[in-house]
Amino acid sequence: MKRIILMTLASSVMIQLSVYAQQKDIGLFPKGKKTTASFTGTVWVHPLLAKDSTFNLVAGSVTFEPGARSFWHTHKAGQILLITNGVGYTQEEGKPIRVIRKGEVITCLPNIKHWHGASSGSPMTHISLNPNADQGVVTWLEPVTDLQYKGPKQ
Repeated sequence: MKRIILMTLASSVMIQLSVYAQQKDIGLFPKGKKTTASFTGTVWVHPLLAKDSTFNLVAGSVTFEPGARSFWHTHKAGQILLITNGVGYTQEEGKPIRVIRKGEVITCLPNIKHWHGASSGSPMTHISLNPNADQGVVTWLEPVTDLQYKGPKQ
């Protein structure tokens, strides 16, 4: 009888661990569509909220594989990033790279040239919030070079 109880308990623990491991890889939203436009590396974009006259906000979930990053870009009305998974980098032109982690909120000020993406050793997912979308959401610029990506970190 003890053996049956132990086997049942062990099976239950294994099932729970398996479910936990599977859930650990599931994000808040689907990854969306893989894109290469304005990104280096493997990036998925999942739109969450399209611009409309009521909210005037564009939102999306963006997932970067390790080493993937956006091109340099600006936002006329700024941007807010909610880091929902992993470890990444962001950099404003002329400043050191900032390491960003799950749970952080990043503000990108209007018209400041910057980029963001995953660290070299971890994927990173963020929700991007682009307010005042009637001013334009993003102006894409040149790719971030490998030398820039590997630059000094804060």
